[in-house]
Amino acid sequence: MSGSSRFSRADTAGLGRGPLTRRLPVLLQAPPEPIEAPPFEAGARVTPGRFLLRVIFSVKRVTVPAMLLAVVWQVGESAVPVVMGVAIDRALATGNAGQLVLWLGVLIALYVALTVAAKSANRLTSYAVQLVQHRLRSTLSTAVLHPVGGAARAPDGSVVSVMTSDVARLANAVILVILPVSRIAAIGFIAVSLLTTHWLLGLVVLLGAPAAVWLMGMLSERLSRDTRAYQELLASSVGQATDLVAGYRVVKGIRAEAEATRRYRKASQETLVGAKRNAELLGRFLAGSGAVSGTFVAAVMGLAGWFAVEGRLSVGELIAAVGLTQALLPQIQSIASASIPNLAGGRAASARVIDVLRGNSGGSLGQDDETGAEVAPLPVLEVSAPTVTIRVDPGELVGVRADDRTAARIARALLDPRAGGEMEARLDGLPARKLTAEEYRSRVTVAPHRTTLFSGTIRHNLTAGADDEVVAPELIDAAVRAAACDDFAADLDLPVGEDGNRLSGGQRQRIALARALASDAPVLVLHDPTTAVDPVTEHAIAVRLRGARAGRSTLLIASSPVLLGRCDRVVDLSEDAPVDRSPLGGRPVDARKVG
Repeated sequence: MSGSSRFSRADTAGLGRGPLTRRLPVLLQAPPEPIEAPPFEAGARVTPGRFLLRVIFSVKRVTVPAMLLAVVWQVGESAVPVVMGVAIDRALATGNAGQLVLWLGVLIALYVALTVAAKSANRLTSYAVQLVQHRLRSTLSTAVLHPVGGAARAPDGSVVSVMTSDVARLANAVILVILPVSRIAAIGFIAVSLLTTHWLLGLVVLLGAPAAVWLMGMLSERLSRDTRAYQELLASSVGQATDLVAGYRVVKGIRAEAEATRRYRKASQETLVGAKRNAELLGRFLAGSGAVSGTFVAAVMGLAGWFAVEGRLSVGELIAAVGLTQALLPQIQSIASASIPNLAGGRAASARVIDVLRGNSGGSLGQDDETGAEVAPLPVLEVSAPTVTIRVDPGELVGVRADDRTAARIARALLDPRAGGEMEARLDGLPARKLTAEEYRSRVTVAPHRTTLFSGTIRHNLTAGADDEVVAPELIDAAVRAAACDDFAADLDLPVGEDGNRLSGGQRQRIALARALASDAPVLVLHDPTTAVDPVTEHAIAVRLRGARAGRSTLLIASSPVLLGRCDRVVDLSEDAPVDRSPLGGRPVDARKVG
């Protein structure tokens, strides 16, 4: 234990290094803060192939040095039999000790160079893959969380599969500009070396190697198509599993366990069949490509042996030719077994990533869609339905009493004004769907009925991940008090657990309400914010809500008489809506019908 303590104190960097290595510099360490990751563009004209090329060449500052080092590595390994053949002809065959020492030194230097190049190339390759994965996940996260068109629909579970397996496959395609290029360079070096040994050997390699690679590429076409189909099946099954876990309580509540199990089992079986089919195609491809490469290399080696028997090659040249031919086999096999499947997986993953990016891009506003008019910082909010218009003037607290279906439609129209439907939201008379997402979100914040908390502390949930300087502490304190969270949120740095599982249902709902109030939005829409709290707490929230929203506009969609009784006006859309009388705590009912 004491030795371990001494070691840990000496290794202050925490890299697990011993006393002989801890003073050496460590290169290419990860930065303390995440690097800037500009998003990848996936416009309408970007095909999966173009997107794949864009991803592959996105980190040229890393992949180009890695490729050059890999060329040194692969060509150096291919040069070993050439050096050995020269040493045999010039040193062993002649008995010249000086030549022997010279070529042994060349061989040692060659091994040192190719070993250093291999280590450096592998490290840079891993670094490039991690950089691309970070940028791809940042792009997907931005597209899902902040869609261009302002769409507010939640992503399905298949996004999890895209952000893990598909991103990994697509990022691994970066290796295609490193190892395959170096192996092609090694094949060229082998061809030139054989060409100097005997012109026919070099000609066979120069013409036969591209033909072998082309034939193996033709063999991979069906594998490439099936790989995308399998990845779609995998994403579907992962998405169903994710959605099932997320909606477990709902499934249990409606007693649909058997149906949910049946659907997931069916999706899982389809994925299993797809996996077996894909593995079978991969096996066929590897067997076919192995036969092609093996036949080609055997032909080259047999030709070299025939020339040696006829005396056209010396002993050293024969050893060099045999060594070069043996070095040729792993180069071609690697291209067949690793690079071509990597390309197939990258193309399939590219299509999947583009589908997610375009599926969550909404439809950005074009120049013709812009109105050119301005919306006031505190605008008039109107929600039009077929038979009624709900209007919230600046600074008003307006309540809406409606059945669950109508309330959900109103909240949906305000949450995603571009989704279409019977209801339309307007700001200062302008249709909200014609505003940019930034313009709309800067004025209207919608707190849906469903409570969703982030893993982290209460403070992180209240600020929604923003810096402490962005949200004033006094605003947070006022929001906590207005949402009646002060009885359990005295310490804002307490963790809430995954999706707030350390809190009760009422506490989670109050944290969500406090988060909405802390946003200090000019127009705030609340949808049933107190259905999970007790009557005493609900009364406290109702009393404090008006003060917390002073000078701001609030639309409260609720069925609670306590909350509606504190509103300036109440629009009653329920079937038993009274006309021209004053229910709900003496507040007037606005039931004006619009033709």
